[in-house]
Amino acid sequence: MTRRRVVITGIGVLAPGGVGTKNFWSLISEGRTATRTLTHFDPTPYRSRVAAEVDFHPEEHGLRAQEIRRMDRAAQFAVVAAAEAVTDSGLELPEVDPYRIGVTIGSAVGATTSLEDEYRVVSDDGTKHLVDHAYATPHLYDYLVPSSFATEVAWAVGAEGPATVVSTGCTSGIDAVGHAVELIREGSADVMVTGATDAPISPITVACFDAIKATTVHNDDPEHASRPYDSTRNGFVLGEGSAVFVLEEYESARRRGATVYAEVTGYATRSNAYHMTGLRADGAEMAAAITAALDESRFAPQDVDYVNAHGSGTKQNDRHETAAFKASLGAHAYRVPVSSIKSMVGHSLGAIGSIEIAASALAIRHNVVPPTANLHQQDPELDLDYVPLTARDWPTDRVLTVGSGFGGFQSAMVLSRPERSAA
Repeated sequence: MTRRRVVITGIGVLAPGGVGTKNFWSLISEGRTATRTLTHFDPTPYRSRVAAEVDFHPEEHGLRAQEIRRMDRAAQFAVVAAAEAVTDSGLELPEVDPYRIGVTIGSAVGATTSLEDEYRVVSDDGTKHLVDHAYATPHLYDYLVPSSFATEVAWAVGAEGPATVVSTGCTSGIDAVGHAVELIREGSADVMVTGATDAPISPITVACFDAIKATTVHNDDPEHASRPYDSTRNGFVLGEGSAVFVLEEYESARRRGATVYAEVTGYATRSNAYHMTGLRADGAEMAAAITAALDESRFAPQDVDYVNAHGSGTKQNDRHETAAFKASLGAHAYRVPVSSIKSMVGHSLGAIGSIEIAASALAIRHNVVPPTANLHQQDPELDLDYVPLTARDWPTDRVLTVGSGFGGFQSAMVLSRPERSAA
């Protein structure tokens, strides 16, 4: 039986320094950074005091006062990004059977911001051990249950098919889209509104990453604090944001004359079963995911034109995925350009995988490889082509994008220009 082909026909992005897909692409293709001193709250007590924040005003995007009160910031991101993606797709969703429209949203930390805010209220800023529930918002349950994110997006787009939240740490954004692709392939849906969202910039999140020293201490130079592959890197910059896509079955999209950004030709995920935050130096699990995704795509390693890397800016991650690229791509790893957009938009945990899928699809659209910003002194242990500082015009028909998450999750996805896909 012929496998249903799945394509991206709509993209919506809310990212640091670039609300909207056009602004996002402008930022990363120009090599500009959106990292700055943290402004959401007083960062003075914390070890890492920089972040990549989204300048977001929900009322400017059509959200009503009651919606703003009901939804966590991350849910607001997802709803707004979904609206942009649907508009961009040109698909008239009311004309589609609602039972054939599904939603899959990824998130690593759910409604962390609202949960922390509500705890501060009911505990009177932590002064009361016995909290007073009477002060809590009536929407507190929605904040506790991450499935509310999928619910909000489904309500917004009128989807009555499968609705799911995927939470696999920092690979959530890839895994949610991968799940959506499978639902279309197996025939459970014809259209999927899918992506990921996270708004983790809160005191508790910053404190957690401070405790394990995962985030950068380049506090005196926020603009250049995220430095993947650079010998002076010392941790990632926490970010926030969302990217949502409209996925369709290829033949249906072609018949209606839709603009197709890319086909999702392969996806795979693996676990290292090793350590909650640690990575094995050989990158074997990520390499296995990459090989499986390429096999599903029916591509050879030398077919990959660009690798959109995880590139968090921690020493162990940069070494781990560099080893994984060598193990899975062989000699081609030394020829293919590799870059990290986290150098510009930070690490938005579960959301970043979808934001990187957006970057990969746009790289195919424009035949441009975004750069790794702030890469001035490449670590001599890392010897691949990490596209330092400046974007590169490059024939980009097939892109590999990868993610690595706490818990040992390793995911890979292959995007292709449809006419370059295997039959």
